[in-house]
Amino acid sequence: MPSVLVLPFPAIDPVIIEFGPFALRWYALAYIVGIILAWRYMRTLSLNDRLWNGLQRPSPVDLDDFVLWGTLGIIIGGRLGYVLFYNPAYYLANPADALAIWSGGMSFHGGFAGTVIAMVLFAWRRGLNIWTLFDLAGCAAPIGLFFGRIANFINAELWGRPADVPWAFVFPGAGPEPRHPSQLYEAALEGILLFLVLRLLSHRFALLQRPGFLAGAFAFGYGIGRSIAELYRVPDAHIGYLSGFLTMGILLSLPMILAGLALMIWSGTRPARDATA
Repeated sequence: MPSVLVLPFPAIDPVIIEFGPFALRWYALAYIVGIILAWRYMRTLSLNDRLWNGLQRPSPVDLDDFVLWGTLGIIIGGRLGYVLFYNPAYYLANPADALAIWSGGMSFHGGFAGTVIAMVLFAWRRGLNIWTLFDLAGCAAPIGLFFGRIANFINAELWGRPADVPWAFVFPGAGPEPRHPSQLYEAALEGILLFLVLRLLSHRFALLQRPGFLAGAFAFGYGIGRSIAELYRVPDAHIGYLSGFLTMGILLSLPMILAGLALMIWSGTRPARDATA
C-alpha cells in the first residue's frame, strides 16, 4: 500500500541490559514503572482531603500493603486471561508453557479480572469500602496501560492494519506494508486520554465522593478506547475476526462498557453520603 511517508521503525533492543541468565526487558520495566507510579498516584489521591469531603477511604498504609496483592492479580490474571481467552487449544496441549510468562502473552481483560478479585479480597480482609478502592485503582490504571502499550511498540508486537497515513511504520516481522502504529493509538486512548478524563472527574467534579463512579468511568472509558483501537489493530493470527469487524478484544470490552455504564448510573443517582453505606 503506497504511503506519502513511511516512518522508519526505531530499532530498539527489547532487552535493556543482560548479565548472564538475567535480562531486563522493556516489557518488564513497563510493568514495574507502571505499578510503582500507579501506587504513588493512588497514595496522592488518598492524602488529598479536599477530594473526599470527609469520606472514609483507604489510608496510605493500606495502599502500601495492597501493592503486592494488586501485582499478583495483574500478573496471574493477565496470564490466565491470555491462556483462556486467546490460545486455549495450544496451552491445553502444552500446559507447562502456560507458566512461561517470559515468552510473552498477557491479557488486559484477564489482568483486570485478577485485580478485581485481589481488591475484593483485600478490602474484605481490611474492612475497607470496596468501591473507594475500585475508584482509586481506576484513576491510576491508565498510567500502567500507557507504559504497557509503549512497551508493545518497542517490542514491535500487536501492530496495526495496513495504512497509507503519513505516520505509518513498517514493523519488523509484519511484512513490507506500512501499518498503523496501533500500540501508540492505545497508549493515547487507554493511557493519556483516559487518565485526563478521570483526573477531571476526580478533581473538577469531586466524583471520588460518589464511590463507584470513577471505577465505572474507567471500565466504560477503557472499553470504548480499546474498541476504537481494535479497528486499526491486526487481531491475533490464530483467532482472526470473530464476525465482520468483531475481534476478541472488542468482544471482551463490551461487558466492561455495559458494566461501567451501569455502575456510573447506580453511583450517580445515589446521594454522595448514602453511597458509602
